[in-house]
Amino acid sequence: MHPNQIFRKTPEARNIAFAREIGFGMLAISTPGAPLISHIPFLLSEDGRLAEFHLVRSNPIARAMKDGAVAARIAVQGPHSYISPDWYGIDDQVPTWNYVAVHLTGDITLAPEEGLLNLLDRQSEGLEARLAPKQPWVTDKVSDGVMERMMRQIVPCRMEVTQIDGTWKFSQNKIDSARHLAADHVDGYGMGSEVRLLAAMMRADPET
Repeated sequence: MHPNQIFRKTPEARNIAFAREIGFGMLAISTPGAPLISHIPFLLSEDGRLAEFHLVRSNPIARAMKDGAVAARIAVQGPHSYISPDWYGIDDQVPTWNYVAVHLTGDITLAPEEGLLNLLDRQSEGLEARLAPKQPWVTDKVSDGVMERMMRQIVPCRMEVTQIDGTWKFSQNKIDSARHLAADHVDGYGMGSEVRLLAAMMRADPET
């Protein structure tokens, strides 16, 4: 997380809502060598204290949990873009990068395997609902035996979230007119992901 507290004033409820909405992040654990990282979809409870996900059974992170709980972090990335110093319209600025990121930290464990189908159903139900009026896909559409064979290859997991941190870096350390001017340039020339959404966030009140 960015050390400047001006970028970390977002209420926890907004950090939770953001992570729940994205529902996808980088799961990382420490190892004696390089950290292990997996890119995972996840479900986050309304209070932000429980994250549920699944991993391929052969995933090194899944194997690490066979001996018990493992300290981990899920990093959720939002819109981001390079910010040119020229875009502020004021002197003596330097290049930077604006972005949104939320980190969920806690212990991960293997969950009871009898709950795996329920987890998969809840994940697909929530995502398919966003595609309305499309008829939702459900696991019942899979031929007999196929779902069972596929499920043998994955394991359900859970994180007891003990810490939630968010960085919402929108050039809040600049005067409003400079931030808004930079947002206009992000809208037109931004380099990153979802730059128009980032521009809108830069124009909004950074404290909410």
